[in-house]
Amino acid sequence: MIIYGVLSNVSIGKLFIGGILPGILLASLYAGYIMVVSFFNPSIMPSVKPKYTFKEYLDSIKELIPVFLLIFVILGSIYGGFATPTEAAALGVVGSIIIALYFKSFSYAIFKEAMLSAIKTTVMISFIIAGAGFLSQVVAFLGIARAISEYITQLGLSAYMLILVVGLMYIILGMILDGISIVVMTLPIVLPIVTLAGFDPLWFGIFLVLMVELSQITPPVGFSLFVIQSISGEKIDYILKATFPFFMLTIAAVVIVTLFPEIVFYLPERMFG
Repeated sequence: MIIYGVLSNVSIGKLFIGGILPGILLASLYAGYIMVVSFFNPSIMPSVKPKYTFKEYLDSIKELIPVFLLIFVILGSIYGGFATPTEAAALGVVGSIIIALYFKSFSYAIFKEAMLSAIKTTVMISFIIAGAGFLSQVVAFLGIARAISEYITQLGLSAYMLILVVGLMYIILGMILDGISIVVMTLPIVLPIVTLAGFDPLWFGIFLVLMVELSQITPPVGFSLFVIQSISGEKIDYILKATFPFFMLTIAAVVIVTLFPEIVFYLPERMFG
């Protein structure tokens, strides 16, 4: 969302808020599927159920309070308009250090490793954004986006047919590219087309995030698939079979958000007017 917001000049705070209800929708679809399948096939559930006392549950919740508080401070400062995403990130860093000190897990080695990782990630994203800006200028100078927009307009596609074609394109790209590359490479061309068709850039940002999530579970470059494989130790074909229902549920969420865009706009309109 941050990269999309930077490249498209859409408010990152609005993107975060607009993604809340679609996120809840997607999580609800996943949870509902798991409950239904578990009800009809109890054998897929863990055979050993952990047993904890009520006091142990309370103690575990107390340990999570600082983490929830940090999330509330970061997102709350953005949602409330008290801080920009950059300022909220700085608050998150300070809060993380305080929590690490509270749990007595802070050390110079950990701090050094975190700093180096942050520098590597920042430099990588900076180069990506710089490359995207250059690509955007080249596309605009050569008139590629305008030519493609005019060509698609001449095809007489309806708005929903256009978004279907764009969605299929992202699914195919997700098989060979990672999410950030997909956003950077396609946005300078796709965004003018979808806005010309009448879609709001804020809504398209949420649509794009959902499509990028799909790219994480499409072979052969589905990074989430390999993460699950390393954790579970299962074969990749078994993981593909197990994740396919969730792939379809994500597509269902995309369809629902497309047919009912108010899901995206409801919270931003009430918080920002």
